[in-house]
Amino acid sequence: MLSKKVKTRIFFLSLSVLVLIAVIFFILKSLEENVVYFFSPSEIYNKTNISFNKKIRVGGLVKINSINKKDSSINFIITDLKKEIIVTYKGLVPNLFSEGKGVVAEGKLKDRKYFIADKILAKHDENYMPPEVSKALEKSDN
Repeated sequence: MLSKKVKTRIFFLSLSVLVLIAVIFFILKSLEENVVYFFSPSEIYNKTNISFNKKIRVGGLVKINSINKKDSSINFIITDLKKEIIVTYKGLVPNLFSEGKGVVAEGKLKDRKYFIADKILAKHDENYMPPEVSKALEKSDN
């Protein structure tokens, strides 16, 4: 039979492990809410269980001759050279935003062909492309 001292140690060790598991669970749960997933237009078309009320990022190239500016809003098309998605954004776009260049738009899907952006992220110079965009373009070439 175990002594009272050993039982007390086992109890506190078990309690500590349970508290540690609970803390890790709550940390992971809070991080999950702040994660923004990245998709290419092809992935959006092919995904069967896409959520229209979650914030996501769509990336690819700005299609040539697709930029249409009206007052403070801008419409353009993001392509991964296979599929396209229409993006609308209200606000100022980055200075480096232009046709034929890499872009990542953050916002929500209205449907599989239409995206409402809250934020536009453009590349830094002519040699830079976000890693997600380059990977998506490599996948679409295969």
